[in-house]
Amino acid sequence: EVQLVESGGGLVQAGGSLRLSCAASGLIFADYAIGWFRQAPGKEREGVSCISSSDGITYYADSAKGRFTISRDNAKNTLYLQMNSLKPEDTAVYYCGATLKVIRLRIATEYDYWGQGTQVTVSS
Repeated sequence: EVQLVESGGGLVQAGGSLRLSCAASGLIFADYAIGWFRQAPGKEREGVSCISSSDGITYYADSAKGRFTISRDNAKNTLYLQMNSLKPEDTAVYYCGATLKVIRLRIATEYDYWGQGTQVTVSS
């Protein structure tokens, strides 16, 4: 059974930092592209950042560029998202997803597996 378990969310003041983790099991982690998505109340799930499986190419949404850094440790089957300079508009539930696709990695529907999410709340 594939499991993705996010952790590291919490309440932080604007300008602060958080590091999210996504621990994967039940799959060959290195074969999968992994992405971070977020969903705020009343909004669609949106891509934040993703990293490819083979060559580690990364993508960032405009809202995340310069502030967030995605990384993966294939030896630990873990994905990370370092979030700095957080803003109130970053408040959302953050999900990690895994896919064998190699294109359209910004699109949530392309992902095969999802974690349960971790809440990030940024106060002003």
